[in-house]
Amino acid sequence: MPEPQKPEAKGDDAAAAPADKETPPGEGPQMSEMTGLFVLKPESVTATKGKDITFVAKVDSSNLTRKPAMKWLKGKWLDLASKAGKHLQFKESYDRNTKIYTYEMSIIKVVDGDAGGYRCEVTSKDKCDSCTFEVSVQAVQEDQQDNILEAFKRSGDAGEDAGDLDFSALLKKRKEKKAEGPKEEVDVWEILKAAKPCDYEKIAFQYGITDLRGMLKRLKKMKAEEKKSEAFLMKLDPAYSVDKGKKIQLTVEVADPNTPIKWLKNGQEIKPSAKYVFESVGNKRSLTINKCNLSDDAAYECVVGEEKCFTEVFVKEPPVTITKLLDDVLTVVGEKVEFEVEVSEEGASVKWMKDGVELNRETAGSKYRFKKDGKRHVLIINEATKEDIGMYYAFTNGGESKAELEVEDKELEVLQSIADLTVKAAEQAVFKCEVSDEKVTGKWFKDDVEVQASDRIKMTHIGRTHKLTIDDVKPSDAGDYTFVPDGYAISLSAKLNFLEIKIEYVPRQDPPKIHLDTGTGSKNTITVVAGNKLRLDVEITGEPAPVVCWMKGDEVVSELEGRVRLETRKTLSSFVIEGAEKVDEGYYTITVTNPAGEDKAELFVKIVDVPNPPENVKCASVGEDSAVITWDPPSFDGGVPVKGYLMERKKTGSSRWTKLNFDVYESTTYEAKKMIEGVLYEMRVYAVNGIGISQPTANSKPFMPIAPTSEPTRLMVEDVTDTTCALKWRPPEKIGAGGIDGYIIEYCVEESDQWVRANEELVTKNQYRVKGLPAGEKMLFRVAAVNIAGQSPHATLSQAVTIREITENPKIRLPRNLRSKLIKLVGEKVNLVIPFQGKPRPVVTWYKDDVLLEDKSVGTRTSEVDTILFIRSAERTHSGKYTLTVQIENMSDSADLDIQIVEKPGPPIAVHVTDVWGFNAALEWKPPKDDGNCEIIGYTVQKSDKKTKEWFTVYEHNHRPSCTVSDLVMGNEYFFRVFSENICGLSDDPGISKNTAVITKTGLIHNRSPYKEKDMSSSPKFTAPLVDRSVIAGYTTAISCAVRGNPKPKIIWMKNNIMIEGDPKFLMQNNQGVLTLNIRKPSLFDGGKYTCKAVNELGEDEVECKLVVRVLQEKGEEAKK
Repeated sequence: MPEPQKPEAKGDDAAAAPADKETPPGEGPQMSEMTGLFVLKPESVTATKGKDITFVAKVDSSNLTRKPAMKWLKGKWLDLASKAGKHLQFKESYDRNTKIYTYEMSIIKVVDGDAGGYRCEVTSKDKCDSCTFEVSVQAVQEDQQDNILEAFKRSGDAGEDAGDLDFSALLKKRKEKKAEGPKEEVDVWEILKAAKPCDYEKIAFQYGITDLRGMLKRLKKMKAEEKKSEAFLMKLDPAYSVDKGKKIQLTVEVADPNTPIKWLKNGQEIKPSAKYVFESVGNKRSLTINKCNLSDDAAYECVVGEEKCFTEVFVKEPPVTITKLLDDVLTVVGEKVEFEVEVSEEGASVKWMKDGVELNRETAGSKYRFKKDGKRHVLIINEATKEDIGMYYAFTNGGESKAELEVEDKELEVLQSIADLTVKAAEQAVFKCEVSDEKVTGKWFKDDVEVQASDRIKMTHIGRTHKLTIDDVKPSDAGDYTFVPDGYAISLSAKLNFLEIKIEYVPRQDPPKIHLDTGTGSKNTITVVAGNKLRLDVEITGEPAPVVCWMKGDEVVSELEGRVRLETRKTLSSFVIEGAEKVDEGYYTITVTNPAGEDKAELFVKIVDVPNPPENVKCASVGEDSAVITWDPPSFDGGVPVKGYLMERKKTGSSRWTKLNFDVYESTTYEAKKMIEGVLYEMRVYAVNGIGISQPTANSKPFMPIAPTSEPTRLMVEDVTDTTCALKWRPPEKIGAGGIDGYIIEYCVEESDQWVRANEELVTKNQYRVKGLPAGEKMLFRVAAVNIAGQSPHATLSQAVTIREITENPKIRLPRNLRSKLIKLVGEKVNLVIPFQGKPRPVVTWYKDDVLLEDKSVGTRTSEVDTILFIRSAERTHSGKYTLTVQIENMSDSADLDIQIVEKPGPPIAVHVTDVWGFNAALEWKPPKDDGNCEIIGYTVQKSDKKTKEWFTVYEHNHRPSCTVSDLVMGNEYFFRVFSENICGLSDDPGISKNTAVITKTGLIHNRSPYKEKDMSSSPKFTAPLVDRSVIAGYTTAISCAVRGNPKPKIIWMKNNIMIEGDPKFLMQNNQGVLTLNIRKPSLFDGGKYTCKAVNELGEDEVECKLVVRVLQEKGEEAKK
């Protein structure tokens, strides 16, 4: 049979969709963003019929927040999970080390029906990926079977319980028996359209169609398409395919060129735009979709009137390939490394991995940086270390590249080598060298023997400089000296030559002379940087050799070993200061004497240093993205004028400082800009002089760049009295990160600019009552918000307010639920809030049953606008009528509340069996003594036989205090109990019958007692009383009551104790005991006391009510007040 037509596949990430499984419009899947989740995808294969085949897919879950969901589909929508069994098997596994899920689908004993397009789809939250593959089935080359029954078999290995029936072998044999000749192509759909529905399944099996549901959908649609369309001359094709980034045109031809049409995408109407272009030429209507992307992969409809035609657009996305591969890198420790690739499309996703471990922004920290520039993707390693050695990979959904990184140790550079020295006896020899690494240590050798430190030989290592100092050189010190750095195969060598001078003694006498040369512009002033060594060699002449004396002030400088010492030779006196300090500054005097005379010289040693850190760094003010920082100059400038300052800032909690200036800043006030509002920052400052840069100051207190809020909104007056004014407002529209600390309220007299602050402390609420205002004055008010950044602009009232008491009559606003009786259970909490109005504040009084409320268990609390009545635990004694009265001077208003506290009733009393006959028993009882403070609404009757002693309910909600229990079992003895019931429920204890009912086996005939007619005579009694009423004059009204009595009583109506007779204004009616007095258009004179009296020969009864007639005009006047 010919294969159904398939639209083109959407690249590598979409399955082929057979035409017989077209998706109904609006039912296309709403897929998430397509991402490369697959590590290994299934591939298309050709399977041998009867053999097993397995497909494997692997998914990387290292970047997923939850476990991915995998679906195996055949065609476009057939989920194979529903077909799992002997023929189709699925397997899933997970590797915790690599975080990779492995999914397997196995087809056991492949049959011809397994051929076709497949798709596996993986989803995880907002990520999705899919891939397609094809399965082709080829027949096994084997001899023809003679027995046709052998070809009729089931797939699988389980015999009769195996999978679906496999007709493929049978069909194959039938094809072989046909006459050789050209095969006719059979159109299955034409056969199905002509067949009866009962034959559909048979034809499907005959031609290898396995998706019966999809077949029926397509067949139904084909039959519907057979009807000639009245609106369309040419409809849309079933499917279209387009490359991503290209445009596509959908065209239909309509019957009426003037008819309007609509285009829909996934059921939503499309509007014309640069993306969607509508065209109309004659009868043709076209929709052009420009620059197609994955969101355009959807179902489209063209609607003309009530007719529609459908199609589906598939967008093919080409895989992203790597156009420029990674290069291997060889570098040294500490250098910056960049791996760069170029991909075929801009904005593509590239995944970086090192030795199988993914590198991303979340896990890389500050070690790695990722950079995108168009098609270029760069992985940057800031400072390479030995740990970074390995293989690096770049992956896209269409390719990968790898490169190797090798990191070697950095070579040691010699910045200054040691030099040969020639010295005289007793002089000092200093060998000095400098290398590139401060951390490198080393050893000194003399003639290949390691030099050991002593009082005369010293070895020092400061920074990158290594020194060997030999004092008082002797002839034995001459030789070859070598410095060897540890861990490096290099050495630095130099030679020390000893110069021996022979001096012939010629006795003579010369006066001593000091030859002083300070080498500075200032006379006899020597400037030394703190921490450096000062060595001043002063040449002295004179015979015999003069005696040298150095003094600082009045103190003699000794020649002992120390930081400050003297080194004296015959013609040379050296003044040495090791590591100069501030205390060494001052005037020094050198005096030389011999028998021939004396000489003296004075010099000044000045110690200069880097300045002390600046002091008192603080934030003076802040803006929305800036802050003004101030500080004080350093207390000590180092002996050299301060040139300026360097500033740094960092976010609080971070260790990374950012320089704010590279040129020296001279002022002690600096405005830092480009800061983020709402983030805490810290500052520190360095002082700079001619010597260098000081230590940084201590970190300033954290500060936050914020801006003042905008002005408060909707400022209005809430209340005014003789001396106060209550204001309320809304928070500012723009608050910012600084929030609001509070508000400032100010006022002034109209036409004055002398604003007075009303609140000493900030107000945190959005309302405030200004007190102490002059009565009768017109006042203006304004409010400003305050936060750490300062005060906002003011919100000012548009009009002045006259300070004058506003009077308002007292009025109680009784809630609707309190206008009827309030019922509460014993023990429940009662909390009633009743609002009222009135100015000045009314006096509130509570009464219970017309007596002032003094019960301590009933609490009241009153505010300016409402009053609260609360009972923590209600008791039945709290029932009654509560009256609330609000009064202002001689004006008052009142309202009544009827509260009823109820509980469960007590048990019925005197329960007893009055009669037993046949299988029946008659019970009677009396109502309970305690009805729970409410009406008894029924009784529940239960029975129990003496043998089982189990209770069974016979009646529920029985209204009478008696009942007859039927269907009792012969030979049993029964007990009975009765529960009373009110609105709270059944009583806790039942009333138990005092006697039992024994159902005997004989005497089943009930002897009825003679019927005694009941006397129904009774005196009149009103069952419903008259109710007080208040009516409006001019509107017809009526008052009603109900009465019963036998014989029928005579009814008499009276007004103010005067009988109403013959007045046409009154109409009296009696409908089966319901008495009504209709008053036609009453006036003020019709108000008063009305009485209804019922009289018969057995007695009389009467009820009365009060009728109040009000004029509508009075209500209008009250409203005006």
